[in-house]
Amino acid sequence: MKTVTATQLKAVLHDGGEIALLDVREAGQFGESHLLFATPLPYSRLEIDVAALVPRKSVRIVLCDDGLADVATLAAKRLQAAGYADVAVLAGGNRAWTAAGYALFKGVNVPSKLFGELVEHEYDTPRITVRELARMQAARENFVIVDGRPFVEYQKMNIPGGICCPNAELPYRIRDMVTNPTTKIVVNCAGRTRSILGAQMLINFGVPNPVVALENGTQGWVLADYELEHGSTRRYPDHVDEKRLPELQKGARALAERFSIEFASAALVQKWLRDADRTTYLCDVRTPEEFKTGSIPGAAHAPGGQLIQATDQWVGVRNARIVLIDGGEIVRAPVVASWLKQLGYDAYVLEGGVKSGLRSAPAAQPALPDLARIPAVELKKTLDAGHCAVFDLGASMDFRKAHIPGSRWSTRVRLASDTRNEYRAIVLLAGDADVARLAAIEVQEAGIRDVKLLDGGLAAWTKAGLATVASPDVPPDDERVDYLFFVHDRHAGNREAMKQYLAWETGLVDQLDEQDKASFKIGSMK
Repeated sequence: MKTVTATQLKAVLHDGGEIALLDVREAGQFGESHLLFATPLPYSRLEIDVAALVPRKSVRIVLCDDGLADVATLAAKRLQAAGYADVAVLAGGNRAWTAAGYALFKGVNVPSKLFGELVEHEYDTPRITVRELARMQAARENFVIVDGRPFVEYQKMNIPGGICCPNAELPYRIRDMVTNPTTKIVVNCAGRTRSILGAQMLINFGVPNPVVALENGTQGWVLADYELEHGSTRRYPDHVDEKRLPELQKGARALAERFSIEFASAALVQKWLRDADRTTYLCDVRTPEEFKTGSIPGAAHAPGGQLIQATDQWVGVRNARIVLIDGGEIVRAPVVASWLKQLGYDAYVLEGGVKSGLRSAPAAQPALPDLARIPAVELKKTLDAGHCAVFDLGASMDFRKAHIPGSRWSTRVRLASDTRNEYRAIVLLAGDADVARLAAIEVQEAGIRDVKLLDGGLAAWTKAGLATVASPDVPPDDERVDYLFFVHDRHAGNREAMKQYLAWETGLVDQLDEQDKASFKIGSMK
């Protein structure tokens, strides 16, 4: 197996070429400690998600783990079998990286979190405290609160009176929400990053209103002993007044010029997609409702605000091209591109957006074992007779809440070990059946041939009227590698977790070395 040292990897990450640095541990392990530019790709979902994250099979790939579990070596063999030609493993994993004097980071989407803090410093983004906002509310001042998170997050909790408008939609829709240019606009999120980026997005776009970010968002609101709203339905208007479009397009063009954003024709992008030596991603930045009405085949739905906030959910290759697609108005795509460019990505805008006529192929589907299916009622009889063992490969939190009596929770990495002395038939289930199919590969290669899939999963079991059981402590916390405990309950009212999270967010910049900091290209406009 090809390996690279920590020092070699550090150099490769900054040589300007394409590279996919993939951390193949489970989500909880990744969130506790990982390399700054690592993309999370859990071994439990490796072949399911890799084609979208790493579409070009000749790209350089480096896999990493904690240096102990050898998951990276397992993943390397799977990727090579799937046709990836240039796969290496970080020798010694994260431990070797630390030993070489390089930093590891907690949390998720860390580059984007860091970016938000750097943006605030570079642009001196105006902000107000939650107590100042509460004073403004009490005084009935002329202002509006816009929540820059997706609607599903907004509905869980929001600042009283706030209106949901995801960040990338703000420049496009704000004039239909705030008609008075003297009205102050307060942008909030749950913490800091999206508040800062949303406010600066409006300022960069040239909105005449005074704009401020709400410091520490909903968490700061709770820590100041104010009550949040829950289940709110206020949101951005579905349609933009077409009479405003020329003015919006003028603002978007000006933004594109300031940040050297290039526009690409459908013919050029089509050529890029055929390029065997360069990776190109297609990202549709519109709202979920718009995406559902149809998009360019092969494009991923990456709502613009979230693409900036969590780029590693869609893009696994550093220094690849990212082509952004909007509804053809060519407003939202340039806005998002202006931030991706500052994040250090090579971002472009597709001329004509979804109306461009571009055609692309969806990501290839992995070859998964075609397991025999067992209906829930038959499984119950087989279980009662003691003729099978059931393994649940779903989320550990879901298993704690409800699982089939007698079933055991497992992961793809440990399933072969868990079934080593099992002489009975093996039945697998998971929230995503493909996760169970992937895990089946491990036991089949270990020599077990009688492996079945519960038809319809746990939902079919309960629909058949069969009982489930809850086990609040099973699996135990030390086995829950899929669950990120790091300030996990900050949205459940845990004030200490909120404080820890906000301190983590503001402290990220201090962990950056100069070489990594130079990867961000913030500025060019103030």
